[in-house]
Amino acid sequence: MADPSTYRPKPGQIPDSPGVYRFRDAHRRVIYVGKAKSLRSRLASYFQDLAGLHPRTRTMVTTAASVEWTVVSTEVEALQLEYSWIKEYDPRFNVKYRDDKSYPSLAVTMNEEYPRVQVLRGPKRKGVRYFGPYGHAWAIRETVDLMLRVFPVRTCSAGVFKRSAQIGRPCLLGYIGKCSAPCVGRISPEDHRELADEFCDFMAGRTGTYLRRLETRMQEAAEAMEYEKAARLRDDIGALRRAMEKNAVVLTDATDADLIAVAEDELEAALQIFHVRGGRVRGQRGWVTDKVEEVGTAGLVEHALQQLYGEESGDAVPKEVLVPALPDPVEPIAQWLTDRRGAAVSLRIPQRGDKRDLMETVRRNAQQSLALHKTKRASDLTTRSRALEEIAQALGLDSAPLRIECFDISHLQGDDVVASMVVLEDGLARKSEYRRFQIKSFAGQDDVRAMHEVISRRFRRYLREKQRTGEWGPAGETGAPPHTAAGAALDEASDVPLEDTESGAPEGLTGRDEDGRPKKFAYPPQLLVVDGGQPQVAAAQRALDELGVDDVAVCGLAKRLEEVWLPHEDDPVVLPRTSEGLYLLQRARDEAHRFAITYQRSKRAKSMKAGPLDAVSGLGETRKQALIKHFGSVKRLRAATVEQLCEVPGIGRKTAESVAAGLAGAAPAAPAVNTATGEIVEEERQ
Repeated sequence: MADPSTYRPKPGQIPDSPGVYRFRDAHRRVIYVGKAKSLRSRLASYFQDLAGLHPRTRTMVTTAASVEWTVVSTEVEALQLEYSWIKEYDPRFNVKYRDDKSYPSLAVTMNEEYPRVQVLRGPKRKGVRYFGPYGHAWAIRETVDLMLRVFPVRTCSAGVFKRSAQIGRPCLLGYIGKCSAPCVGRISPEDHRELADEFCDFMAGRTGTYLRRLETRMQEAAEAMEYEKAARLRDDIGALRRAMEKNAVVLTDATDADLIAVAEDELEAALQIFHVRGGRVRGQRGWVTDKVEEVGTAGLVEHALQQLYGEESGDAVPKEVLVPALPDPVEPIAQWLTDRRGAAVSLRIPQRGDKRDLMETVRRNAQQSLALHKTKRASDLTTRSRALEEIAQALGLDSAPLRIECFDISHLQGDDVVASMVVLEDGLARKSEYRRFQIKSFAGQDDVRAMHEVISRRFRRYLREKQRTGEWGPAGETGAPPHTAAGAALDEASDVPLEDTESGAPEGLTGRDEDGRPKKFAYPPQLLVVDGGQPQVAAAQRALDELGVDDVAVCGLAKRLEEVWLPHEDDPVVLPRTSEGLYLLQRARDEAHRFAITYQRSKRAKSMKAGPLDAVSGLGETRKQALIKHFGSVKRLRAATVEQLCEVPGIGRKTAESVAAGLAGAAPAAPAVNTATGEIVEEERQ
């Protein structure tokens, strides 16, 4: 526990102006971000007597080791910078809302040549128009099915679209009139985009104009005695009205508004958000959060507005936002919303009428969401805390290990040796911190040697970052690293490639950026777990000793009897089978094994993808993929002429002639066989 007086700024050093401040811990990790109208008065409130602080604030200031600030000109700029930093640093003591479930949305991919209507979940993508979110995916599909009769927009995947274009026949929806079949040229790109725009306008609530237009066309067709056309238009109008009836009118003034309600207790809070467009509820979502900082209802609303509209602009921000309490002061957040929308936004508390009644409905939903969340999570939170305490007691640690890293080695009879690192924080998987390694310094079935290499590389990177940023002394001090074996180890540049997460980013992309933000390997764990017994544990401990790392505990979990091994101990620690601590270690070990074997299988699959194009000299992987993508299969590629090969981007005539000669001279290759499983790896896939 740090003493806040050790890093308290000197009197007069803090400016009396608007700004944003950051508290960092001893590892330079940002743990809290805040904004203030006056930095001087706000930061002074953190350095008063600890007994007078809120318990959560007291925990934050004693965890921190330094504080820094950035001055801005207005409170609106402070609000925007605070949001940006919270999103970038993900500080542990800031309120962060999370969805209580994954809500689907209706999306129209306007960023494609032929826009597609589909159901999407997760973060929003640029260039895609979203409607919702909805409570259930089937509700979206029912609505879309009704509207495709009038707006036959493409709904197929890229693969189906390409396949139909290749064979010259549309899919079933094209034959039954629920797709305009742009894949076979029945509609031009411009007309199809106009159709998608009309679909979006209708979904956005602009329904009256379009319905009146259809009714006029129906009457004109009837007067011209085109009865079949009139009947079809009548059915189209009925389908649209049924789609509209799925969303009842809740606001008689047909306004666009978002309603936010909060239900909270001492530890947690739940939010419910209703999206009303054209007077109808078009979407609903729920958020929950731990109250890790001292914050009231107004503060929760402000955080919700930042998270809800931080990435949005234009039509996504309605002209009315109704809340249970107004942030203090309200002017900066109101101006920020106006800037996001590009027009005036009314931020207020509903006082009477149908808007107040609807707000009461949203509030009841929030209360039910909080009660359901606490029912689901109560045992889970208690269990995780008990598991961490059991691990600390069994291993003789000073405190519960809040960050646990687990390593595993995977290979196939000594080939394609890889390793994985998974991370648990507060007992939960932190998948963004997962890493994977390639072992290329040797080959063979030497798990102990591989474990030593992986641990050395992981902590060598960590120490190199500390050395580069001068973080060897107490917080805020700089200087050379202590004279230990780590000094020599850091001078030895590792030439072994390292990959992290699913993308396989090279080691050079990790570390810190110019602003000193720690990334990737900059945070050490309190506990390091290896998959294995005494030999693997000894190898991991030896790697830490060689680097001079003495503040990380090490243990191993052997599969045979689920024994926990400690360094320099002849006998294992045996935890009861009913122990929550043992269960947590097993979960970490199994997750590391899964992550390692997935990576190892992907490498093995790539190594077996030998085909006839490999025999063509000078043909790189990019152009191989371009050829296969263009023709769809190796069979069609063999039948292509030199002129057809030249149509592929990046393929010149000389290369095309080489490809044609290579394929003509190569007999159809025998299928590659996975020697481990006996499965045939197919050469051609369409």
